[in-house]
Amino acid sequence: MTVSTEQAVALLTAAQQATRYAYAPYSHFPVGAALLCADGTIISGVNVENVSFGLTLCAERSAMVQAISIGHRAFQAIAVWASQRPQGSITPCGACRQFLAEFFTPDCPVIFAHAETGAVQSQTIAALLPEAFGPGVDLGGNSPDKGSSTPGG
Repeated sequence: MTVSTEQAVALLTAAQQATRYAYAPYSHFPVGAALLCADGTIISGVNVENVSFGLTLCAERSAMVQAISIGHRAFQAIAVWASQRPQGSITPCGACRQFLAEFFTPDCPVIFAHAETGAVQSQTIAALLPEAFGPGVDLGGNSPDKGSSTPGG
């Protein structure tokens, strides 16, 4: 799946603009995300921290939860921006990568800015999370979804 350069820039801009709504009183590290739904809708999300750090919600999951909550189930791309990083450059954490893999096709792009140049970059969710598990992923028969409890199937 591909998105145009114009779409990628628009998503990065939306992610950057979303950071102003982040709730990051503990880390002071606002992050914004912009999710491109299959119908062209852009849904933004921000990180929302909690004094109990394990309850913190990342921007990527925030955008995805909002989209799912209003009925979206198919997605084209997501962009991520961290206002405290050079050029806003950041990629999703491991938990977000797994969360995105639940809903993205393996070729769905994750868009971010190059740390030194600010140039638009992207990686597929499959590249960011190799050997992912979840719906629609063929694990050669060794998937909990298929009920296998023995190594190798």
